[in-house]
Amino acid sequence: MSSERRNRLTPDERRTQLLATGVNFLADHALEGLTMDELARRAGVSRALAFHYFDSTQGMHRAVVTMARDAMVHATVPNQELPPRERIDDTLLRFARFVRDHRGTFSSLVRGIASGDPTVRAVVDESRELNASHLRDAFVELGVPVTRALTITLRAWVAFTEEVLVTAAADDHTDDSAIVSFLSRSLDGAVEAARDSTL
Repeated sequence: MSSERRNRLTPDERRTQLLATGVNFLADHALEGLTMDELARRAGVSRALAFHYFDSTQGMHRAVVTMARDAMVHATVPNQELPPRERIDDTLLRFARFVRDHRGTFSSLVRGIASGDPTVRAVVDESRELNASHLRDAFVELGVPVTRALTITLRAWVAFTEEVLVTAAADDHTDDSAIVSFLSRSLDGAVEAARDSTL
C-alpha cells in the first residue's frame, strides 16, 4: 500500500504522463489514430481517467500537438547572441537535428494534420507563424524591408523547410550541414524574389 501511494501521480504529473504518451504515439502513427481508448491503454489507465483529463478526443489531440509543438519551439529558439545571418543558420541546424531525432513525431504533425480538425491545424500554424516571425526579425536586422511579399514568402518557406526536413531526415546518410546549406540558399533566393515583387 505504501509503495502504491509513493508511486501515485499528482494530477499535473498524470496529465503530463498522458500527454507524453500521446506524443510518443505520434512517432509511429498519424494523430487520427490516437483515440481516447488507445491513449488509456498505452498509459495503463482507465478510459474514464483519460476523459477526466481531456473532455474530448479533439481536446486531447490539441493538447498532444501543443506539447509536441512546444518541444520543437523550445529546441529551435534563435540564439540572439549571434549575428542575424549566423543566427538563421544556427537555428536551421538545430531544427534539422530536432527533426532527425524526432522524425516520426514531426512527420506526423506536418503531414498528418492535413486531414485533422481545424483546431489541431491551428496549433501547427502557430508554430509556422512563430518561425516565420523569427526569420523576419533577422532579415530586418540585415536591412530587408518588411513587405507583404516578404511576409508571404517567409511563411511559405517555413512550410517548404518542413517538407525538406521530413524527407531528408528519412535518409540517415544526408548530412545536416548539407541540408542547412541548401535551405539557407533557398531562403536567400526566396527573399531576393520577395524584394523584387510587387505583391
